[in-house]
Amino acid sequence: MKIIGYRTLSTVHAWGRPIGDANGNLPDAVTEVPIVIIETDEGIEGVGIGSHADLDRLFSAIEGEDPRSVAALFDRMIARVFKSGHAGATYGGIATLDAALWDIKAKAAGEPLWRLLGGRDRYLPGYASGLDIALTDDELHAFYAGFADRGFVAGKLKGGLDLDADLRRLGVVADALGAHTARPGLMFDANESWQVKQAVRYVAALEQRYDLVWVEEPLRRWDAAGHARLSNAIRAAVATGENLTGLDQFRPLFDAGAPDIVQAGAGWGISHFLRLGHAAASRDLPVSIVGHDANPATAAAATALPNHLTTEVQDLRPPLGLAVDQVITDGGIVLGDQPGAGITVDEAAITAAAEAGWSTPTGPHTRPPRAGLRVILDGTER
Repeated sequence: MKIIGYRTLSTVHAWGRPIGDANGNLPDAVTEVPIVIIETDEGIEGVGIGSHADLDRLFSAIEGEDPRSVAALFDRMIARVFKSGHAGATYGGIATLDAALWDIKAKAAGEPLWRLLGGRDRYLPGYASGLDIALTDDELHAFYAGFADRGFVAGKLKGGLDLDADLRRLGVVADALGAHTARPGLMFDANESWQVKQAVRYVAALEQRYDLVWVEEPLRRWDAAGHARLSNAIRAAVATGENLTGLDQFRPLFDAGAPDIVQAGAGWGISHFLRLGHAAASRDLPVSIVGHDANPATAAAATALPNHLTTEVQDLRPPLGLAVDQVITDGGIVLGDQPGAGITVDEAAITAAAEAGWSTPTGPHTRPPRAGLRVILDGTER
């Protein structure tokens, strides 16, 4: 079997609610979902979801190769961009091609990807995540109550700008998730919006009232020493890593003893998560997938790791034109038996929607100029 080409599509995810974090939000959110389909000479095609960055340059490293040599092809793509580096957006292109290659490998074997990778249990525990900083209290409660109806007992609140509001909103989330437990798991995500001492003070105030499972991305992603200091100063675990592109970027954090929970963005692909998971396991650290909705194939890798803790579930519906062989129930994700990653693409539906003129806003991905430099965290910009 040989790789002979690829094609790209873009669909959208209509969230049906505002989404955002401490860096900004989208009111009626519709976000772009890039898709890559790798073609082979035997007619088996692989689907990857994530990024269209640098594809032409990266594809030259795998064209004509056997797609089943996935681990080696992952390294070939990294080697192809050696001089300019594989970080950032380029890593997104690598990851999307990598996901498509794993899809082909599992389809060729006639097995679901989770089984091919060595998983035993198709069920993955998860937690609800509303990307919810712009939701009203009533909307917040309704979102997490909907997940509680599906057996979820843990959820993550976005915040970090207004202590009083976050204390109140954590109570709303706890109440909504209380259907199946008297002690729901509460996570808190500041999206890199604090300095170290801001984080210590803020989390200490939250912990006077709530027993947090973890505090996520409290500091800038590269601040290994700061994360280690913070971990020693609070009760909650410190979780970080979703925006680090490549195992090499985790090395300073591991050396500093910085992360208590190692996170991987789902969009960074399957090979990345497998390698990161084993590196974390060698340090007795749990791993967690962020943004399962962005790349559902990565969940298959979690079934094969001994240290997977829980996976972020942000929505119950796939993007337009995509079907995923999974069920969100019993507080997690139940993967199906469809060969491959379980992703089916309706190209005609996606093309028709694109012609209808879908909006694709960029989202809350631009850091505010005064982030981390506010003296008073009371929800008011001055």
